[in-house]
Amino acid sequence: MRLFLCEKPSQGKDIARVLGALQRGNGCYTGSGISVTWCIGHLVEAAPPEAYDERFKRWSLDQLPIIPVKWRVDVKANTAAQYKVVKQLLAQTSDLVIATDADREGEMIARELLDLCHYQGSIRRLWLSALNEASIRKALVNLRAADETERLYHSALARSRADWLVGMNMSRLFTLLGQRSGHHGVLSVGRVQTPTLRLVVDRDREIERFVPVHYWGIDVHLSHQEQLLLAQWVAPENATDDAGHCIRQAVAHQALQSLKQAKDAQVIDLETQRVREVPPLPFDLGTLQETCSRRLGLGVQQTLDIAQSLYETHKATTYPRSDSGYLPESMLAEATTVLDALGASDPNVQALVQSVDRHQRSRAWNDSKVSAHHGIIPTLEPFRIEALSESERAVYELIRAHYLAQFMPHHEYDRTCALFTCGGQTLRAQGKCVRESGWHQVLAPDPAISGDESALRSQVLPPLGSGSECNVRQVELRALKTQAPKALTQGELINAMKGVAKLVDDPRLKRTLKHTTGIGTEATRANIISGLLNRGYLYMKGRSVRASEAAFTLIDAVPAAIADPATTAIWEQAFDMIETGQMTLDCFIAKQTAWITQLVEHYRTTTLQIHTPGGPTCPLCGASMRQRQGKHGTFWSCIRYPDCKGTLPVAAKTGHASNHRKPRRSKPKGD
Repeated sequence: MRLFLCEKPSQGKDIARVLGALQRGNGCYTGSGISVTWCIGHLVEAAPPEAYDERFKRWSLDQLPIIPVKWRVDVKANTAAQYKVVKQLLAQTSDLVIATDADREGEMIARELLDLCHYQGSIRRLWLSALNEASIRKALVNLRAADETERLYHSALARSRADWLVGMNMSRLFTLLGQRSGHHGVLSVGRVQTPTLRLVVDRDREIERFVPVHYWGIDVHLSHQEQLLLAQWVAPENATDDAGHCIRQAVAHQALQSLKQAKDAQVIDLETQRVREVPPLPFDLGTLQETCSRRLGLGVQQTLDIAQSLYETHKATTYPRSDSGYLPESMLAEATTVLDALGASDPNVQALVQSVDRHQRSRAWNDSKVSAHHGIIPTLEPFRIEALSESERAVYELIRAHYLAQFMPHHEYDRTCALFTCGGQTLRAQGKCVRESGWHQVLAPDPAISGDESALRSQVLPPLGSGSECNVRQVELRALKTQAPKALTQGELINAMKGVAKLVDDPRLKRTLKHTTGIGTEATRANIISGLLNRGYLYMKGRSVRASEAAFTLIDAVPAAIADPATTAIWEQAFDMIETGQMTLDCFIAKQTAWITQLVEHYRTTTLQIHTPGGPTCPLCGASMRQRQGKHGTFWSCIRYPDCKGTLPVAAKTGHASNHRKPRRSKPKGD
């Protein structure tokens, strides 16, 4: 009997149907010489410290570090019945096909069971990118050898064991050390969660410490041949900061008077450049989460759940947990089938589908850029689009648009920059004239990220030439100030996790880290953020994700190496090396063990400087307060800020709150 081991029941049902294994049994489907069973995610989990020794039930510094000699896993209580089914079926077969999700975690879900059950038979791997019938049949005739994917398991084990070593040892270490300074809560430390938390804490502190700088600009409304255009004053270099803002008010006022007295402006330089924008790649999961956060206001876990539903339930799109937006060159031959399925699924796009160039090859088709998974695209077969919820349809349409864009012309426009002289001052006007809409027909530009789409730069200029004269209609002085960084959204946090290598300043680490190295994986980042929200380290304010008082306490307490995203990024790179055979699992764990042991010994006798509620009580709401840095110096601020705006001067331990409701710190727009 050949046994197919799937990751979840719905996956098992889809594969069983294609195989003809239609007889439903207890936790499985059976057919002629075939059985299909499934896990329910992980059926086993890493054993806790007390499973190795009863004395570890009590937290004690003397017991640290806890380093397992032989790693153990326990059967999860809530899925023990399905584990028993899988174990019995494994005992009855010597021909196994692993059919879990095609990634590290899927490999681990299957192989940790095989190790626990001491399976000794043959193993092959079913590698699926979609769960529609055509994709399953194609994968079934291209089963992979077991050794092709075994290193994925070793990489996943390295990740799991590193998480255990850091989480179990560092959480106990810093919680116990924190108790010495009066902190009674648990300081939960994680290999990925703590550096992720640091990203939010750092951004929130940037916002707190921000001091706005005032600057001035002048808008000049012109007309040429009865067509209006907007130009801006170009301040002299000796009056501007690095961003080109005029920071000398007297210079701006002098220019204002000169411009108000002028009757016309003359073109002194004109430059037009044709710009060709290539279509964006199909989505990887992180880019999809970031885009859905920005465009649709969806949380990253919500986007993942929808993408998983489109893949599993509706069979509308391919495997979602991909880290690549590129597509295998061989899949170009399937493009016609995919495009026909799009039109059949949604008559509203039938005309557009018929108009695209099916033979066009975009940059997306590139074998050298495809990792274990390709970009998220529509599947080969039609589906019932009317069965999608509103949110599912919105996400599906974004995925569909990115695929259709690969077969459409480049978006082309002329970008024009005109310089004028006016009353002895220099003005600049910029304009844009679209020449070919191209892929913008299916994917409108995103105003939130497209600087070129600002009102000023997207204006259509009148026909101008060197020496052309324009009438001055109106002159306006604008008193402005620099804005604080905006709080991160969940999508922006995902993007920061993906691109953490860009944030590293250390030259040595910069040389070590690949430019694409991030923290976490496409499959785990949403769960990391959800965990931080559930533990109360992060909270949502509108679309922004903010750090709680507990987050500041934790980040200030743990050593920099634990909270530094670069440290975790180095580990993520090591997991890739294990996957490619450049490092062994045993070598990695030995290095981690030595590092954890060194940290424990270094900090065992340390007294942590942890902020505890020893400051004043907030006079507005009664919560504790902590010191913050504002533009006027240090002050006490309610830990519930921004929901409570209570403040006190640092000299005060008791007293009345300020009557004003605005905290003494700069606040960004839209915060």
